[in-house]
Amino acid sequence: MRKSLILFLSAILTIFVFASRAPAQQRSVSGRLAPTVEAGGWLIVGENEKYLLLNAGKYSREKWFGNGVEVAATGEIKPGAVTIYQEGVPFESRTLRPIENSANVNQFTIVTVTGDARLTAQPDTAIVSVSVVTQNRSAVEAQQQNAAQTTAVINALKRAAGGAEIKTSGYALVPQRVYKENQPPTITGYEARNSISVTLSDLTRVGAVIDAATQAGANNIDGVSFTLRRDQAARGRALAEATREAIGKANTLAQALGGRGVRIVAVQEGGTNPPRPLAYAQPETLASRVADTPIEVGTLEINSQVQLTAEIEITGANPR
Repeated sequence: MRKSLILFLSAILTIFVFASRAPAQQRSVSGRLAPTVEAGGWLIVGENEKYLLLNAGKYSREKWFGNGVEVAATGEIKPGAVTIYQEGVPFESRTLRPIENSANVNQFTIVTVTGDARLTAQPDTAIVSVSVVTQNRSAVEAQQQNAAQTTAVINALKRAAGGAEIKTSGYALVPQRVYKENQPPTITGYEARNSISVTLSDLTRVGAVIDAATQAGANNIDGVSFTLRRDQAARGRALAEATREAIGKANTLAQALGGRGVRIVAVQEGGTNPPRPLAYAQPETLASRVADTPIEVGTLEINSQVQLTAEIEITGANPR
């Protein structure tokens, strides 16, 4: 009895070992040859599946081997194979042959086009930069004078800006030096500079903010710029327009090549540039202003680019 059991278990083990050594995932496939996005790669494109031909170099020198040729192949699926783009099911063929009567087949070619879009949008945010600059022979006095003057400017800005964001964007205390030939530089005084940035969502207040700052003691306007904080909708419109332009170029190429159809293989956003701030004021020293400062807002420019890869089917072409 024991001997029979051992023989029975040995037979099962033999069957298991034999089964484990049997060829895995053998398959017969058919379809047309097509190049991959990855340079030098080839696919067998069937009705429901793409097969990445791992050993295409074995057949690439055959006269019949070319884009769009209908072929039949036998081989093995290689699920563990690693490729750059993983475009199809990895397949290593044992046999690969053209299907008879496929001398007049549809060819497929890959084209890459770029679409560009340039839109304008109204800004929704203004940034006003002002500075308080004071000078004195004493560093302490220059600093104290600047502090008192800056406090007055900030209070005036808070009243004029209506809840806008006000912050210090820079501070410096710099010695003023006199240089003479063959002598070490001499410090004759100190300059204190306190720079303030005001971010406004109400663009109608920009002129009033500048006036309030200068009247309170700001003696340098570093600049005024406009930007678009809530830019998602505008960027989306630019991206959609760039995509439409790229598709239009692909269709134009298809018509020029006598193609029957276009299939989008890949789309890559080349980049959507954020709205460029428009600067309206150059740095200048201002003592005071009597009239209100006029500010024209204008528009912003948004650029977008899309790169599109498409497959064009060319009817009635002969394979090489």
